[in-house]
Amino acid sequence: MIEARALTKHYGSITAVEDLSFTVQPGQVLGFLGPNGAGKSTTMKMLTGFLTPTSGTALINGIDVVDDSVSARKLIGYLPEGAPSYGEMTVLQFLNFVARARLIEESSLAASVNTVIQKLNLSEVVHQPVETLSKGFKRRVGLAQAIVHDPQILILDEPTDGLDPNQKREVRHLIKDMAKDKIIIISTHILEEVEALCNRIMIIAHGRLLADDTPHGLIARSRYNNTVSLVVEAAEKVASVLSELPQVSRAELDDGELTLFPAGSEGLFEAVTAAINENQWQVSALRLEAGRLDEVFHSITRREASA
Repeated sequence: MIEARALTKHYGSITAVEDLSFTVQPGQVLGFLGPNGAGKSTTMKMLTGFLTPTSGTALINGIDVVDDSVSARKLIGYLPEGAPSYGEMTVLQFLNFVARARLIEESSLAASVNTVIQKLNLSEVVHQPVETLSKGFKRRVGLAQAIVHDPQILILDEPTDGLDPNQKREVRHLIKDMAKDKIIIISTHILEEVEALCNRIMIIAHGRLLADDTPHGLIARSRYNNTVSLVVEAAEKVASVLSELPQVSRAELDDGELTLFPAGSEGLFEAVTAAINENQWQVSALRLEAGRLDEVFHSITRREASA
């Protein structure tokens, strides 16, 4: 388990993280979400023992990262922002170096390194110097070094930064596979990443925790939760008719798309489809929306900015 206890970090008069407390259990993939400068990377560095908190601490399986940083780090795989490495080493040399630094026994070192090379599809570049790799390959090497010792806890700062769509897909599958028996924290500002990977989301801004919920729970907070959207001919006329339905609280027309907001918890989609069939409107798109995470994120962080 990871337990953060009132983590706080000041840089002079600037507060990067303020009194942040939370726990993470095995099987959870926690998306640490926030705008740029929210304090995500600073929190990751404090959790991994790379940065000493101004006050507060964190426990990694009961080990205090301030009092016994080395023991705590042994349990963690960490992919920092920018994936720093030794550029003059080849990929194979670098991964062997990290494996030895992680105290993997020589008898199993080659197997451990080969396993991560295969998982991250690095075979074609194993003999290239790291500094000659593309940004995407460098990121994959960074992820490989984070998992080479098969850690119980993974802390990943922007794990798919610089990857192309196919590479992102591969890394997401890998993270999902590893999540079955590990704790994984992913720090990102990419909402797509959170929706694809995480079963829990924390939103922070200005170093403060603003929300902690499941993706479903956050999406349910959206003003678009259970709305019906459609693209239809004569949209203004259609909006006028549908606005009279008892299941519709209001209608909004934006750039040719009509959005209908529910007056209650049920029946809106059925009422709209019945009206479409009855009036034989020409509809080119129709969908029932669960909600929009980007709108929830914007709403929560905007309130913090204006507070």
